[in-house]
Amino acid sequence: MPANVLNKTAVYKRAMRLMGNRFEISVVADDAGWANARIDDAVGEIQRIEKLLTTFSEDSQTNAINRNAGLQPVKVDREVFDLIARSIKISSITQGAFDITYGSIGKSLWNFDMGMTALPDAATARNAVRLINFRNVVLDAENCTVYLREKGMRIGFGGIGKGYAADRARMILKQAGVESGVVNASGDLTAWGLQPNEQKWTIGIANPDREGEALSYMSISDLSVATSGNYEKFVVIDGKKYSHTIDPCTGLPVSGIKSVTIITTNAEIADAMATPVTIMGVRAGLDMINQLKDIEAVIIDDYNNVYTSDNIHLK
Repeated sequence: MPANVLNKTAVYKRAMRLMGNRFEISVVADDAGWANARIDDAVGEIQRIEKLLTTFSEDSQTNAINRNAGLQPVKVDREVFDLIARSIKISSITQGAFDITYGSIGKSLWNFDMGMTALPDAATARNAVRLINFRNVVLDAENCTVYLREKGMRIGFGGIGKGYAADRARMILKQAGVESGVVNASGDLTAWGLQPNEQKWTIGIANPDREGEALSYMSISDLSVATSGNYEKFVVIDGKKYSHTIDPCTGLPVSGIKSVTIITTNAEIADAMATPVTIMGVRAGLDMINQLKDIEAVIIDDYNNVYTSDNIHLK
């Protein structure tokens, strides 16, 4: 019997909790053992990145930077340095709507899990975000050090880390010979190659009003997609819905947009750009996206109007 009859090409999947999120890794292969070994490689890489970036472990490089805020520069791995440098570039492009120094926000003001009944007053909110300022991150490329100028400043990779991990996992898989697959980091996903039926991968744009239901579909290959939405965590105050996303300029939760989906060439950028578009709003967000190369957006506002950037075609 020919080998290709015995070993039918299929999609081998595994879901697990990594970086505090549900990851699902899919590999197209004709051998289950080989596919699972490749998935093991990808999981190992994601775990390595989690150890590097986490704020939940005292010995992480992120916490070392935060502990020394206002005191002294901290030497970090070049990988961490470069990720911070790219984050600051995105902060500049988005005029601070994306900012890795958001970690200094006090959780007491915005407890979306405990049923908020009122917004904090504007002065209190502004004071709470006074330490959020990407311009106060000092990078020394020669010595590979990071210094936060103000005491109490904190960085965190919650807005970019999942995407970075997905990109790294994809790279590890491709280097090991995986020609087609998907790394899905809790909705931030990257896909390459084709399905066993030679078709592109089909991804759904989530319906913000109905969990598990897609509003529309796209066929993709060699692209990454990330969605930021207010449908998972939000609060309604005086009849108005507020997202758990905080505007780093005002310190107040944003409203007006239910979800933003970003489609681009890598998961890190997709992950990092979804939140700032939510903060900037439909018009300013789309204006920014339309000026950037190889990046598209789908925005759904509070009234279920769908807006897309110039080059997007939904089914």
